[in-house]
Amino acid sequence: MFIGDVRRVQWRVRSTRTGVTSAAASVVLLLVALEITAGIAGFQGPLHSLFSDYVATPKSATVSWVALGVAIVGLTNRWRVLAVSVAAALDVGFAAERVLRGGVLTVGNGPMIVLTGLAVVAWRLWAGAERATALRTIAFGFLLIIATKVGDTWLHITPAVRPTVLDEYALLADHALAQASWVMGRLVEAGGPVLSALLHWVYIELPVAAMVVAIYQLRNVRTGIWPRHFLIRTFLVLGVIGPAIYVLFPVVGPVYAFGDYWPHALPPVDLTPAAVAFDDSTPRNCMPSMHTAWALAVFIHSRGGPFWLRWAGTFWLVGTIAATLGFGYHYGVDLVAGAVLCLTVESALREPVPGRVRSPLALVAFGSVFLVVLLLCYRYLAEAMAHHPLFFGSLIVAAMVVFSTAFYATFFGRTGERGRFVATGGGSDPLASTT
Repeated sequence: MFIGDVRRVQWRVRSTRTGVTSAAASVVLLLVALEITAGIAGFQGPLHSLFSDYVATPKSATVSWVALGVAIVGLTNRWRVLAVSVAAALDVGFAAERVLRGGVLTVGNGPMIVLTGLAVVAWRLWAGAERATALRTIAFGFLLIIATKVGDTWLHITPAVRPTVLDEYALLADHALAQASWVMGRLVEAGGPVLSALLHWVYIELPVAAMVVAIYQLRNVRTGIWPRHFLIRTFLVLGVIGPAIYVLFPVVGPVYAFGDYWPHALPPVDLTPAAVAFDDSTPRNCMPSMHTAWALAVFIHSRGGPFWLRWAGTFWLVGTIAATLGFGYHYGVDLVAGAVLCLTVESALREPVPGRVRSPLALVAFGSVFLVVLLLCYRYLAEAMAHHPLFFGSLIVAAMVVFSTAFYATFFGRTGERGRFVATGGGSDPLASTT
């Protein structure tokens, strides 16, 4: 029996190593393929963008710091302080050099260099559980960076593969949701520059909110407690599935497609919509709203935390929805599709509350069908949705209520004498507590 156990452990270790190697090779091949595609099309590819983050002007001032924040969760306090200090010092040096030669004032080089250095140190100098934990959190940090590079490249690809857009269909379909973008656009405009600046900040800094939630979820990994499900997994899966829909339903958004009208007046209603040619630079990244999907994921994963985390998750979800609509980046129908996508992915990754009879597979199936039906309705029943907005709007809202209620009933329960709800990610999820 003992020999059999040893063999099983050895087999699992070999399987894990094989899986990690295969995953790493797949990521490298993907990056190379996208870099070649970008070179042919004449825009910056992911490898070029990564190189810029190390020694030139970073693409984002936030993402690399978010990645470093996630990575250092697996380190000791001494190494955390050292990593942040060195990254900050390097950023100051790079930023000063850029400004002196007339470049832009931004940051991001430091955390990229330190993150790479940490990977080398952990691999070469550490051993055992300390090494495994550090490499795992560092890998998640790198994956977040790579995911953004792949996403940026994909946004450049979408205009090339889909020269026409379906905004006329989305506009008609959005009659069922009372043209939420036009309504919110006027409200944000009336709110003045302070509200606009706040919403811009919320919209742009969504990765920071995600980092805070992820760090809270992973706070106990150095003691060997790894949650079976946490926010980073959802973000990565959404990043793979969501952009694929961009080329299936190419939409640029009201501020681009109908900028002459938005947000003060609706365009003339054309009940014979068609796919129309658009420019070759604007990303077709409106359907579904990935900002909504990611913000909803942040909200869901913040539910098991303390009050301040739950409040922050709610604030970021509400602010993101207001921004996506209020700046004309999305139609209301895009937000519904993004929310359905998020709940479907979460249903596939989570484990139900112990003792619940509902199967997550049923939710995954319902969500998948729901999303497909929504896209088909937006495309082929847009005229009917504009003619009968109350009927279709009520159906969409009712279906969302049913889906959300079933999701809550499956993955959220009540526990303890005070009746606080518990969100379970399964197993030893540190969020599965009454904290």
